[in-house]
Amino acid sequence: MQALLAGVRVLDLTNVLAGPICCYQLAQLGAEVIKVEEPRSGDLARQLGADPALNARGMGISFLAQNAGKKSVTLNLKTQLGKELFLKLAETANVVVENFRPGVMERLGLSAKTLQERNRSLVYCAISGFGQDGPLRNNPAYDQIIQGLSGVMSVTGTPETAPLRVGYPVADTMGGITAAFAITAALFRQMRSGDGEIIDVSMLEATLVSMGWNVSNYLIGGVEPQPMGNENMTAAPSGAFQTKDGLLNIAANRQIQFEKLCKLLNRPDLKSDPRFAEPEARKVNRMALKGELETALRSRSAAEWSELFNSHGIPAGEVLSVPQALDHPQIVHRDFVKTFSPVPGVDRPVRVSRAGFRLASGDPGPASPPPALGQHNAEILGPLLPEGVSLAELEAETA
Repeated sequence: MQALLAGVRVLDLTNVLAGPICCYQLAQLGAEVIKVEEPRSGDLARQLGADPALNARGMGISFLAQNAGKKSVTLNLKTQLGKELFLKLAETANVVVENFRPGVMERLGLSAKTLQERNRSLVYCAISGFGQDGPLRNNPAYDQIIQGLSGVMSVTGTPETAPLRVGYPVADTMGGITAAFAITAALFRQMRSGDGEIIDVSMLEATLVSMGWNVSNYLIGGVEPQPMGNENMTAAPSGAFQTKDGLLNIAANRQIQFEKLCKLLNRPDLKSDPRFAEPEARKVNRMALKGELETALRSRSAAEWSELFNSHGIPAGEVLSVPQALDHPQIVHRDFVKTFSPVPGVDRPVRVSRAGFRLASGDPGPASPPPALGQHNAEILGPLLPEGVSLAELEAETA
């Protein structure tokens, strides 16, 4: 069946992570995503990742992770020919996505207003660290900077170790997912009315949105969030507990779940202990309860307890490493990882994550491997070249 975004053309001018994540989601839903890259170097992520050899080839793992399903062309947007070709491309596009600092596209003569004068239906999405206005608009934005400014680091870790950085680029990721959501909403209106849109995505604001209850507890309840390590502030016992051979997450948030947990651990006395008998009392005495539970939990492995607890309606799950998570039967069953082989410029199969959802009409996923730099110049730019200008001349001019 036809993909949800079939027929949508996206020009992806983005680099590194937030923008590429956004456009990767659109590509997985069937959009034609054309990555417009600088000649020679391309997306900075081509030189980033855990494998120096792939970085040297311009196919770094950081690039491979978020750019499958896209096409690549090279244009120097500082030259007149490069600008003219980009404007022609924009006339054929539904969406333009960029994550330059505010003002860069205006200085290039390729502002949202300029592009929409050529294509009134265009959806233009600018992703930046802080948004297109405000006192921080011109500051460089990296994920860790946003994590610190958003308060994420202040609630990560224990009271002794916080503030800590979250172990993956959560701010970049949230910025990209937020942008993809906003773009698809704008495309829905574009389809009905033909109207374009200008979208201003702030990674800082997108990250604050993702913090949910932490933000709401302060805004509505006046309670300042605190770091709680592996403990869940909303209930107890709810957190990570030591077992015979590893950590186990348990979320016995409801009274009936707590009582079942006590029975399965052969500790019925905990149900009547005044420190633990009621939900609020358990929250106040959570560390004492944790100690009692861990004494009992050390008799079996995390996997054994997880199976037992879940079979009795108590939410539980082992704390896994990334390799263990990717090899888990649930992830394998859901066909979460897609493999490409061969891939131009890469000497091994490339495995990438698919979208985090499935569709009855056909699962989303990238249709092609990550592209080599400029791989689609002939296909996409060739027909747009002015008379008398060859592709070789264009590539020489932009090199």
